[in-house]
Amino acid sequence: MSAPAPVWVRVGGGMESIPEHQRHGPADLEFPPPGGPWEPLLLGGRLVGWAEHAGLAQARRSAEIAQQLVEEQRHYLLGRLGHKLRSSVLALQESARQAAFGRPEMLEGIFEQAQEVGRRAAAVEAAATERKDAARGVVLGAVLNLTMASANRDLPDSAVVLGSEAVLVEAFSRMREWLAGDTVSVSASPLGSWWKVSIEVGGARKPLAVPEMGEPLVRLIVDTYLDGWLDASPPAGADIYLPAYPSR
Repeated sequence: MSAPAPVWVRVGGGMESIPEHQRHGPADLEFPPPGGPWEPLLLGGRLVGWAEHAGLAQARRSAEIAQQLVEEQRHYLLGRLGHKLRSSVLALQESARQAAFGRPEMLEGIFEQAQEVGRRAAAVEAAATERKDAARGVVLGAVLNLTMASANRDLPDSAVVLGSEAVLVEAFSRMREWLAGDTVSVSASPLGSWWKVSIEVGGARKPLAVPEMGEPLVRLIVDTYLDGWLDASPPAGADIYLPAYPSR
């Protein structure tokens, strides 16, 4: 039996190849994936994938595969985060038990353990909650004021993205925790119908106790809830592609 023809499907604002699961982005008619020639797959005017031969049936199948990938990735991440949350809860319970039965020195670490439980619970909530906020134009600088106030910035006043302000704040807050360098620099530049937001950190990086709360969670929020694309390949940081708010 011959192998199925390769296809790229749209996951959020990026592309993922089937069956290799390579990533490419952003999803745009101007930026076809490598290895072509490819023909764009469109549903209702929206780019949903690339294939060797376009067609309505192929486009519908591409959209179905993409939805399956999103659900699989969300469920996997929730499973990992849930496991880490249960572990921290058990550790907190054991510390509290020992403190109550003759180990008062254990009290010193209980507060920090409780904070860690809270952080992991918030990560589970961020991954599990499907945002219903309507997308609107949000000034990127205002989001950075709330999430990366001390960062060095190089972005124009016209940097306005299309999305939910609450989700954007969540995404950039998670980015700050994940990258966690001594210094942070943020720049933004237009790229077709997108804003490319580059975040670069300097100095020693501080790894997260739970790696799933870093890149995997940020990717889920950006790709799934903001219809953007996370590129984690830059060695000193990461790039986020967000839909540009159409100017009138």
